[in-house]
Amino acid sequence: MAKQEDKYTKKRLKASYITSVISITLVLFVLGSLGLLVLQAKLISKHVRENIQLEVHMTKDAKEADIMRLKKYLDAKQNVKSTKYISPEEAAETYSKDIGEDFVKFLNGENPLHASIEVFMNEDYANVDSLAQLASIIETHKGVEDVRYHKSYVEMVNKNIGRITMVFLIVVVLLLLISIVLINNTIRLSVYSSRFIIRAMQLIGATQGFIRKPFVWKGIIQGLISSVLTIGILIAILYKIHILFPDLVNLQYIDMYLMLFGGIILVGVLISWWSSSLAVRKYLRMTLDNIYLS
Repeated sequence: MAKQEDKYTKKRLKASYITSVISITLVLFVLGSLGLLVLQAKLISKHVRENIQLEVHMTKDAKEADIMRLKKYLDAKQNVKSTKYISPEEAAETYSKDIGEDFVKFLNGENPLHASIEVFMNEDYANVDSLAQLASIIETHKGVEDVRYHKSYVEMVNKNIGRITMVFLIVVVLLLLISIVLINNTIRLSVYSSRFIIRAMQLIGATQGFIRKPFVWKGIIQGLISSVLTIGILIAILYKIHILFPDLVNLQYIDMYLMLFGGIILVGVLISWWSSSLAVRKYLRMTLDNIYLS
């Protein structure tokens, strides 16, 4: 009879452990999925900002040596991501494609377009102030006719990105708080199923530290297993998305994905450790009557 009861208790504790791991995994998966969305939004905003361009139009008589010297100067600047030289011929070809006819032939072979340099800014400098400052510097260089950029577009992009970032930040904080509550409740239920074991250990004279240690380690391992399972699921999803839509998952930013996965492990382990410690402490302080009533 005692063996059957012991076997039943072990089976119940094992089921409770597995249920806890699954529950924590689901919570971390939701949190990790939101993290991926935030990361993807960050990469999209980076791409949009780094495609904001400054157009440097050269004079008709600008020498190629002066143009290349200016291009080299811009390439060396910290706030510039890249530059592209557009020759008069390339500009004419692009414009002809846009209007659907060869306008140079219409002008009897005369190409009125000048050479230009397209300047793409680094993400942190893709704002009106930085663009205006760089434009004023470029205008002082030899052979430059004018410098143009779409001020209203730049302001709109930065304003919208700022709003989206704030919304995501609020959602992440709220979901993190919800995750803490859910994981805490899951761990508390897991410890609850062992409350009589805790009481029995107290009765035979075990210290609080000795009793607490296995439960805390159990919680940490639960958090770690759940984190690894969550990361495995997210990697599988990312791999599938990368196969179907290669442009959506940029492996160039693998370090950012690794940081996200590290964050998932940290959240899973820390919350599980904290919740286990609190739950065990609660039952250590309870009287026998309260344990039966809880």
